[in-house]
Amino acid sequence: MGFKFRRQHPCGPYILDFYCPASHLAVELDGGQHFNSAAQKYDQRRTTFLLRHGVRVLRFPTDLVFREPIAVLDAIILALGVCPSP
Repeated sequence: MGFKFRRQHPCGPYILDFYCPASHLAVELDGGQHFNSAAQKYDQRRTTFLLRHGVRVLRFPTDLVFREPIAVLDAIILALGVCPSP
């Protein structure tokens, strides 16, 4: 679809897992360490920072990428503003 993503893209004090500059979209893959209270507070501060800088954030548990890759891709495609294929 022509969208390019950068891997490990710096944004302020943070490193984004994947970033599409054309749509200002970050895709974050969260492993198990992201599901404790402290990590969730950190991720919320990070997301707030990114939103203030015009970056939208999609978060997916890493295991979901392996279990449901088409669903993850469809969510990314929708966030890019493109209708997914049936």
